[in-house]
Amino acid sequence: MVKLKRAYDEKAEDDGTRVLVDRIWPRGVTKERAAIDWWAKGLAPSEDLRKWFSHDAKRFEEFADRYRAELNGSEDLERLRQLSASGVVTLVFGAKDREHNQAVVLKSIVEA
Repeated sequence: MVKLKRAYDEKAEDDGTRVLVDRIWPRGVTKERAAIDWWAKGLAPSEDLRKWFSHDAKRFEEFADRYRAELNGSEDLERLRQLSASGVVTLVFGAKDREHNQAVVLKSIVEA
């Protein structure tokens, strides 16, 4: 099972393994509060893709396609799949938009 949660949301006991999927640490969040088990920088979109997307919902579908292409063959993606097969994984992200971000795309890939 894969869950999604903003880095600014409180940790819950049922979060399982918490994986931060941003390349940049969320502003204003301490490491203790974030309670991250794995900071998977390798699963974050490239800087160029992140800047191009700029969290514009109109670009989300193309962002998702480009991001999937970036993840093709990723060892970190395989590790994430293995983690999710063995228990609950919560993908933690910093974006304000809960519906248009890389964690949503990652969840769909892992659950497919």
